[in-house]
Amino acid sequence: MKNVGFIGVGYMGYGIAKNILKNNNNLFVIANKNREPIERIVKEGAEEVNSFEDFANKNLDALFMCVTNTPIAKTISEKISKILNDKTIIIDITTHNKTGSVETDTIFKKNNIGYVECPVMGGPVQAEEGVLGGIVGASEDNFKKAEPYLKFFCKEYFYFGKVGMGAKSKLLNNFLTLGNAALVNHLAIGAKELGLDLQKVYDVAKLGSGNSAALKRVFDNLLKGDFTGFKFTASNSVKDLTYIQDLLKDFPEAEKVAEVNKNYFQKAVDQGHGENFISELINKK
Repeated sequence: MKNVGFIGVGYMGYGIAKNILKNNNNLFVIANKNREPIERIVKEGAEEVNSFEDFANKNLDALFMCVTNTPIAKTISEKISKILNDKTIIIDITTHNKTGSVETDTIFKKNNIGYVECPVMGGPVQAEEGVLGGIVGASEDNFKKAEPYLKFFCKEYFYFGKVGMGAKSKLLNNFLTLGNAALVNHLAIGAKELGLDLQKVYDVAKLGSGNSAALKRVFDNLLKGDFTGFKFTASNSVKDLTYIQDLLKDFPEAEKVAEVNKNYFQKAVDQGHGENFISELINKK
């Protein structure tokens, strides 16, 4: 039984935290802006702490971070790196910009604390089922220390080498994922506006090379009148695509594709739909 801290129990973090508990560990969580998942995980056996300083008293073996962006991750890291002991391994689930995980690692290195980046592929459902795909960047020693914890929530995980390589791989994968999601939205909107039978449009699309997890995730719910099939917000899409544009700035044709998709989600944000899930945008004007 290990002592594990968790910062960022939200849409994704809740499922990961739940699987840490399932594997008979002591779990310590700290509140963020969304109380609901914190209260759920506490009911399932986690202990809520009131401050980062409280983590120092829990003799943590590992600390997870699953926060929205690089600036938040770095701000938290500056605070907690000074109070944790050097036996704690940091496992960072955050989707960073192309240099964010390297910068975060540098903060922890100043205090001799090991750091592993492990952004994931999959959504809240896969997180709860413990079948996410992990994208790992770390030193070999830190990867080995973190590996037992990765097995709690990942069906598979892939070691890309040093810190920073995981972030770049994650951004490229999100380039594909968010591009697919935007195309599926446009398909659904077009089909609705043209008066086509959505079930038949879906059945035909599944037979072609455009079939994808995004297509299934959106249309399986859409056909039931549920627009929440792709649980990733417009605001987060803009954030990731901004990071992706920066990553691809030396590849202008790819960067242009990222820009077009970002503009689609930015328009939704500007219209007040930033906290709506991607597939909910189908039903917004």
